[in-house]
Amino acid sequence: MTDTAPTSTAPTSTAPVGTAPVGEAPSPAAYLRAFHSAFGLPVRETPGRADARTAALRRTLLAEEFAEADEAAGEVAGDAGALAHFAQELADLVYVTYGTALTHGIDLDAVLAEVHRANMSKLGPDGAPVRRADGKVMKGPHYRAPDIAAVLRARGWEPGEAGQ
Repeated sequence: MTDTAPTSTAPTSTAPVGTAPVGEAPSPAAYLRAFHSAFGLPVRETPGRADARTAALRRTLLAEEFAEADEAAGEVAGDAGALAHFAQELADLVYVTYGTALTHGIDLDAVLAEVHRANMSKLGPDGAPVRRADGKVMKGPHYRAPDIAAVLRARGWEPGEAGQ
């Protein structure tokens, strides 16, 4: 048997920038990199503070998108036909959130993975979820908080530096 070098099995695509071939769903971060690149919007490669003007704009955009998603959530409660509008508002909120992370150099996919790891540790000792009376999943005895600082440090963040 002869060892051969592995060949790439990465899919290739002729899809336009910002779209995914059928059956593939790139990370929201990939979409936002394409958007920021196409529109000349800021992208930090290492975690840190965006400039004051950009940070203020991102806060405004987040607040606007949250308000729109919240309003659409109320519409869904009374009108099943409003679900598509609600879905779009949720996507808009995620889009702006990922764009905001990009302007601060935050790898939100990696942060989300760490939060997911922590959330999965909320299971109780019997493997069942621990819930509050209203259904919210609570932290079980084996919960381990996310280490977001470690995720940021892995991307080059050094706390305490100017601009960080």
